[in-house]
Amino acid sequence: MKAVIQPLQHSEARLIAGVSLASMVIFINLYLVQGMLPLISTSFEITMSHATLLLSATSFTMAFSLLIFAVLSDRIGRKKPILVSLILLCITDLFAYFITDFNQLLSLRFVQGILLASVPAMAMAYFKDELTGHGLLKAGAIYIAANSLGGIAGRLLGGVMAQYLDWQQAMLLLTAITLFGTAFVSYLLPTSHFCKPENTSKSRVFRMTDFNGFCLHLGDAKMRLIYLVGGIAFMIMVNQFSYIQLHLMQAPFDMGRFEVTLIFLCYLSGTYASYHSAKWVTNHGLNRVFKSAALFMFAGSLLTLQDTLLSIYLGFLLSAFGFFLLHSSCNAWVANRAEQHRAKATSLYLCSYYLGAAIGGPYLLPFWHKFGWDGVVLASLLALTLMSFVIVKVLHAKPDTDQLAAV
Repeated sequence: MKAVIQPLQHSEARLIAGVSLASMVIFINLYLVQGMLPLISTSFEITMSHATLLLSATSFTMAFSLLIFAVLSDRIGRKKPILVSLILLCITDLFAYFITDFNQLLSLRFVQGILLASVPAMAMAYFKDELTGHGLLKAGAIYIAANSLGGIAGRLLGGVMAQYLDWQQAMLLLTAITLFGTAFVSYLLPTSHFCKPENTSKSRVFRMTDFNGFCLHLGDAKMRLIYLVGGIAFMIMVNQFSYIQLHLMQAPFDMGRFEVTLIFLCYLSGTYASYHSAKWVTNHGLNRVFKSAALFMFAGSLLTLQDTLLSIYLGFLLSAFGFFLLHSSCNAWVANRAEQHRAKATSLYLCSYYLGAAIGGPYLLPFWHKFGWDGVVLASLLALTLMSFVIVKVLHAKPDTDQLAAV
């Protein structure tokens, strides 16, 4: 029998909308440079390969800053750090307007990586504080869908900027977008009712309880496995999209700089999967959803080997669908399992997630140099096989009080 799904209350809807919009602002800022690489290369007189350091540096600092924000949010709450980080992000976007040296820009992106960690570190913990049951699942699904929309918008917007704007114009537009989004987030986010931040007026910023909170979740075998699943999945997903752009810019496709960014529209299947993942987990169970998601990622990678535009786009539609279905389920699973130190639990998951992305590029690079796109697919299938073994180990572990496992 299918579960009866209750509609969201007004305050719950505002919370989900506010956090999701904040997420879109974050991911537009994170992935914009991926579409702007030609403009960055021209504006700062560097090679395209050198320009890719911007995304790497931002993702790396973002990964470890997630742990800092987890401590901060458990200490002072969720809403304030999100709003402060978005305001500072607006300021740093404006600073970029005046930058003329690539090393300065690299340093700025390093700082922005810290600010970009705020929403991912706190979102699921924020939802867990305020929502229960299906509301939590629904919030996680919508939030991950917003992540994918932000990623799509950022890359496509970067491509448009690279084609039609100069550096200063692009940064002014980005600042306006970030400022506009921040104002709406401030309006939408309700006051937290259930989170009880700690009083830090007479305490250190970092205490042993914070260390113990991280150790608590790292000591949970199932948590460690889910962290590994998310890291491997994102390691393959995000870097496949990078290498397919290089492949499509070569013969026989010979796509242009903006035209090649249209491959990111395949993320829309992931948006759809994220949005419906809560319903599918509720109706079909986490076991079936996890296995189906892995199969979609396998099938998508294999389909691209036909090496036609149709097969490549269909393959990436399948891969994105499977990845975001898996990611949204993992995100909700971690938030639901963590009864204590929730923000630390989700930040550890996302730290593994973004470190996976950082590792994936170097992992796939020798396969790309030796065998081209076929080598990227081979390396992807090897990693996805490992991920599937980990999923099976999670799903067939000894049952415990995990609520989502019983859905």
